[in-house]
Amino acid sequence: MMHVLKEENMHEIKGWHTRGYLPHYDCEKLYQFVTFRLYDSVPSDVIIKLKDELSITNETDYKSEYYIELQRRIIEFEDNGYGACYLQIEAIADLVENALKFYDGKKYNLIEWVIMPNHVHVLIEVFENYSLSSIVHSWKSYTASQANKILQRKGKFWMKEYYDRYIRDEIHLARVIKYIQDNPKKKV
Repeated sequence: MMHVLKEENMHEIKGWHTRGYLPHYDCEKLYQFVTFRLYDSVPSDVIIKLKDELSITNETDYKSEYYIELQRRIIEFEDNGYGACYLQIEAIADLVENALKFYDGKKYNLIEWVIMPNHVHVLIEVFENYSLSSIVHSWKSYTASQANKILQRKGKFWMKEYYDRYIRDEIHLARVIKYIQDNPKKKV
């Protein structure tokens, strides 16, 4: 049984938080769609430029048409394969795939996922007593450390923030699964 939240009540639910750029919702027994990106896949100057073009400030509601357009443009930019694209290296892609699968069935159900050259899309059902933020942190910290060893480099590997969206209903779930499955078909 899927846990579905009503949009009008989501700010009242304990679990909403932000780390400065994107709002996040963390809840037990919830389907979550997550995208995390390599550190250079969408440069901060691109985000600043897009925000300026759309007149987005810190006070802009993330549900506004401007914020939604910002997300659409960021997705379009990342799908163009900007940056080092380390995830197209087989050893790095395997590392990320194994990290995603490691706690499958233990902390979450891994529903659908895809590893693109510069970003990763994941759909999971988070289990009781586990938080989305701790799950994503474990994926990113482990893979960053190991990938930097493989690449014989130091420094940032992943972008600090990640995008997450809770799944509202069965229709939304089907759309997200299709989006993830179709993402590799986009031109990169």
